[in-house]
Parts: sequence; structure tokens; C-alpha cells
Amino acid sequence: MPANHRYSDADIAAVYRVIYERRDMRHFLSDPIAPDQLNRLLAAAHHAPSVGFMQPWRFIRVRCPDLRIGLHQLVEQERLLTAKALHEREDSFMKLKVEGILDCAEVLVAGLCGQREKHVFGRRTLPEMDLASLSCAIQNLWLAARAEGLGMGWVSMFAPDAVKALLGMPADSHPVAILCLGHVATFYEQPLLEQEGWAARQDLDGLIFENFWDTPPCR
Repeated sequence: MPANHRYSDADIAAVYRVIYERRDMRHFLSDPIAPDQLNRLLAAAHHAPSVGFMQPWRFIRVRCPDLRIGLHQLVEQERLLTAKALHEREDSFMKLKVEGILDCAEVLVAGLCGQREKHVFGRRTLPEMDLASLSCAIQNLWLAARAEGLGMGWVSMFAPDAVKALLGMPADSHPVAILCLGHVATFYEQPLLEQEGWAARQDLDGLIFENFWDTPPCR
């Protein structure tokens, strides 16, 4: 019989609880995060699965108030452009809160490195593996934050070149996410976009195929 590597029922329940109760937060309290707690969260990101055991990403901790304001302005510029691109949904989109850069305790900008070795494991044919590795790091950070009672929000509305210029990033790097991290008064009962009636999660059965594309699984 194989060894039993299963966690206890209580540990399993805790893992699933943090997965299902994690939220993309937009409303924050300004209370600071303790340094040891922040270090734990960053260590969780660092221990995320990474293709080829590489960390092709960097986090920039934005502590300067002027830089925060600059990031907020860049996000607001893109928010207005996104609203116009939505046409008939522009008004409802403008009512959504899409970031918390000025309110949260910590702002982290996650980016991919340039000048990377090109022929390492899956990267030879799938350079997207770098992005997959960064996504794993962000998800580890997100889940660890929720387990510790902290909220995190992923802001994706910005012009990459403008963020690079603001933060002095190398020309061959690429910012992927602005992460807002901090204490919250409460976590949303549902994901915010669902709570606000903007969208709903797609049905899982429609996302799982068997053997060939668009072939539903046998039941």
C-alpha cells in the first residue's frame, strides 16, 4: 500500500476554505502590516511552483507616496479608456471600484525579467511559462494573505510602458500586476464583480473537455 501522505481533515478543510474565501479586494484600511507578517507572505510567493525551479519575476515594493499617486493616476487613465471601450456598459463600469492603491498598507508591482536564458525547459517553445511562474507566485501570496486575515487586490488596468518609466524598470522587463495588500474591514461575501451584478463565474462543466477540444467529459 502507498504511504498515506494525506493531510488531516482539519488541514484539508483549511486549505479549501482559504481557496474559496479568497477575494479580489478593493476596499482597504490603512493600518500597516507587521514586517514579519509581510516577510512570511513574500516567502510564500518565493516558494510557489516555478517552471524549471526559476523565479523569472521581481516584486517592487512601492513605499514612496508620490510613486503611489503616480500609479493611481496611471490606473485612472486606463480606467477611463476601458470604460469608453465598453460602450453601453460604460456607466455601470464607472461605478465599480477597481483599485485600492491609495488606501492599502502595501503596494507591490509584479514584473517579469528581461534578458532571460531562452532555452530552459518549456521556455524553448512556450515563453509564456515565465508568466505562469509569476502567476503561481502571486496566487501563493494571495492565499497566504487570506489565511492571515489580510486582503489583496490585483490591479491590471495600466499602460505597461508608463509603469516601467515611473518605476525605472529595465526596457526589457514587463510589469504584469499592481498588487494592493492590507487589512480590510470585511471580506466580500461574493467576488466583488458578482456582488455588484457585473458578471458571474462560468459553469465548470463548460470549461472541462475530454480528449479533444469542445468535447464534454463522459459522465
